[in-house]
Amino acid sequence: MCQHLSTERARRGGFVLGQLPEIAFVSVRKASCVWQPATAKWYDRRDNVFIEFCVEDSKDVQVKFENSKFNFSCVGGTDNLKHQNEIDLFDVIDPNESKHKRTDRSVLCCLRKSESGKSWPRLTKDKAKLNWLSVDFNNWKDWEDDSDEELSNFDRFSQMMNNMGGDDDLPEVDGAEDDSADSDDEKMPDLE
Repeated sequence: MCQHLSTERARRGGFVLGQLPEIAFVSVRKASCVWQPATAKWYDRRDNVFIEFCVEDSKDVQVKFENSKFNFSCVGGTDNLKHQNEIDLFDVIDPNESKHKRTDRSVLCCLRKSESGKSWPRLTKDKAKLNWLSVDFNNWKDWEDDSDEELSNFDRFSQMMNNMGGDDDLPEVDGAEDDSADSDDEKMPDLE
């Protein structure tokens, strides 16, 4: 397909295929065989790092876990765009314990940290900002100072309510015990 496009362009541009400038041939070839990175969100946990690639209707999903590198590729969307992401990771992972799961709307990858309990301030080795990668703040958790990570949200809510105490723990407020009538308890005059 790339060869056909370059031949056709050569005819329209007045070049004979053997006399094509090298730059023209290369740019046409790259334009028709382009891979683009998939949009992704990531978040950190005590034992794992999660990356979600937001590709709907993905096909031919390939995920390769290495010690300090991660590769993802697929074909997805209604346009069957080719996606490829290669990430040099912030720290080392366990490739044998890492896994991924494909759904109709995304591909979720779970990278098992080789050193559990070590926080990752970023996903990549370099501090460079990647336009396709963002932090998933909906799932982000500052777990370093949290000793009760295993508790569910309901358990934490119950614990918080129990720690608040009952009526006996309320501070004294001046005049709170006064049962006398307030000035705003008087009857108001009828409207005319």
